[in-house]
Parts: sequence; structure tokens; C-alpha cells
Amino acid sequence: MCLMCRNPEMTQADYDASMREIVDETGWAIQLVERDRRHAAFAYTIGLEEIGHPELLVTGLPQRAAGELLNTVAHGVAHHGERPVPGERRRVKDRWLEIVEVDVPSAHLLTAVRLVGPDVRALQLVYTDDRSRWPWHVGFRGRQPVLGSPVELGQ
Repeated sequence: MCLMCRNPEMTQADYDASMREIVDETGWAIQLVERDRRHAAFAYTIGLEEIGHPELLVTGLPQRAAGELLNTVAHGVAHHGERPVPGERRRVKDRWLEIVEVDVPSAHLLTAVRLVGPDVRALQLVYTDDRSRWPWHVGFRGRQPVLGSPVELGQ
């Protein structure tokens, strides 16, 4: 359940201020978005744009796994100068990821838009299923909407 749902007296401005505090203290925050009947759950960072990097987004993972994955990659970006680029594939923990540029970040990253601005950029961390298939391959198992177009790497 979201923070505003648990605290009915909290306004959008209060919520945004709490997210701003987290970004200011730690360098980024994670916004979790619960699934509904039509949409898979997703999560994204807020604050990486302020250090010159697109925000990161992941869809279809449970909240804990999404937060851990985003924090791992965001830590590399913020503290080690790692710069994921569209089309890049990398192994992070136990997952293969492909970096996909999100087509319309402002349609999905609503809190980031309020805190960072309407020109927010985002990269999606797309992961393989348990049989090493990508969501755009026949037979992919899972529900992982891809919010951009994958870059073909000659495969």
C-alpha cells in the first residue's frame, strides 16, 4: 500500500516533499507503483536525472526485487560512474538485463516529472525469464511490459 494510502491526511505536496528529502539525502529514491487489473507493477528511480543520467525503470517484478535491482544499478551509476546505454546487455546479480530506452517517460514516471521536470529521460532494465528468453521472444514466461524498443544486437 502506498504512503499516501496509509496516510489519508497526506497531500501530494507532502508526499513529494518526503521523496525530495530522500533524493537529497541518498542521491535517488525508488518509486514503487502497484499493479492493477490492466497494468503490471513497476518501479523507477528519482534523482539520477539530477546527476546527468536517465532514471531507471523496471516492470513486472515484485516490489522487493524491483527495489533491489534498481538500487544496485543506481549505486553503480551514482558512485562508480557506470553508464548503462540502450542495447547494452549485462549481468546484475542473478539476472541478464538489456537496457531499453523508454519511449515516453513522462507517461509513467509521474513523481519524477513533478520533482525533476517534464523532460525526464528513462532507461528500462529488461530482464530474461527463467529460460533466458527476452520478453520480445516467443515463449517468454512472465508479464513484463517493455516501454520502448529493444536495440537488436545482431542476434
